Amino acid sequence: MNASDSQSAGSGRDAFYSAMPVFRGFANLMDPSLYQPVPDGWLIGVADIVQSTKAIADNRYKAVNMAGASVIASVTNALDNRDFPFAFGGDGASFAVSPQDAELAREALAATATWVKEDLDLSLRVALVPIEAIRARGLDVRVARYAASPHVSYAMFSGGGLAWAEAAMKRGEFTVPMAPSGAHPDLTGLSCRFSEMPAERGLILSMLIVPASTDSAAFRRLIEDVVTLVERSPGSGRPVPVAGPPLRWPVPGAQYEALAQRGGPLFVRRLSVHAMTLFAYVLFRFGIPVGGFVPQVYMQQVVENSDFRKYDDGLRMVLDCKPELADALENRLAAAAAAGTARYGLHRQDAAMMTCFTLAASRPDHFHFVDGARGGYASAATALKATLN
Repeated sequence: MNASDSQSAGSGRDAFYSAMPVFRGFANLMDPSLYQPVPDGWLIGVADIVQSTKAIADNRYKAVNMAGASVIASVTNALDNRDFPFAFGGDGASFAVSPQDAELAREALAATATWVKEDLDLSLRVALVPIEAIRARGLDVRVARYAASPHVSYAMFSGGGLAWAEAAMKRGEFTVPMAPSGAHPDLTGLSCRFSEMPAERGLILSMLIVPASTDSAAFRRLIEDVVTLVERSPGSGRPVPVAGPPLRWPVPGAQYEALAQRGGPLFVRRLSVHAMTLFAYVLFRFGIPVGGFVPQVYMQQVVENSDFRKYDDGLRMVLDCKPELADALENRLAAAAAAGTARYGLHRQDAAMMTCFTLAASRPDHFHFVDGARGGYASAATALKATLN
């Protein structure tokens, strides 16, 4: 998962993604030469929360994000932390796996759906779609690898295949059935300890842009225009403060972290999480290094590694920006929608939130998934769907 290692070739089932070169400079993401088609025989995993809009209306933002990130955590752990391409979508996730890893991914998805239902009281749809089924529709899944920092890279997806796979899942196709009651996936490393990140420049904007026609050149120009507007803004719109996200104790996500742990009564797991997070809070509060863990270095890596922008058959961004930039983006997108180039959804809010996946705090390759704290991507998707009516 370390971006600095991504040039080294893998072997066998790991070769495709681990050997893929990374690109730096998010503005280049629409360059088709960066993307490679997933190999024949691979499967595309998709997952999303049923009625996430209702859960968000009930102020269950953290639960929704935890459920989405749990898909990535469970599959990563099932694959023994091997590299594979994935994308976090707020209320769900997408990924691609080799045929040799398909059964491991299937078992992880089934157990995750059960855990989300029984512990988070949410309904998680999951599916595994053969790449051949996607290509039979004239679509594809192509992957690029963007280096968010020297330490981590995130997959970008193009080709229209992810969007088709998600639609097929929602039609009830390629469904992975839930595991039996009591199943619990391995969610080691999944947490949400940081507090919300209030907007520093005016507002937090969650944005989702998808193509509305087959005119790929016009859509590419639109995305390039949007990215250029954002890149020119202070901090490129990064919603994570320069000093790192706020950390307080008791941490707001302690209950979810306790639920994610395996074994023992829940109250014991809660006590364990409170003890661990208090210890971590003291280390961060006073800057105390322990072994290979240096709080200041870790927090800087959190900032650099954060996943606040991505491309998965559409552009997703969570931005801390001035209202003027949000208005300029909305005007550009409205013009593109009127021209039939794209459909979009925007959602303005006052804060962002983060869900984390850290297998070892002493290592630099920890992932941090950012979403809006008052509806985020799910509300942007709702706004996008409204444009269809």
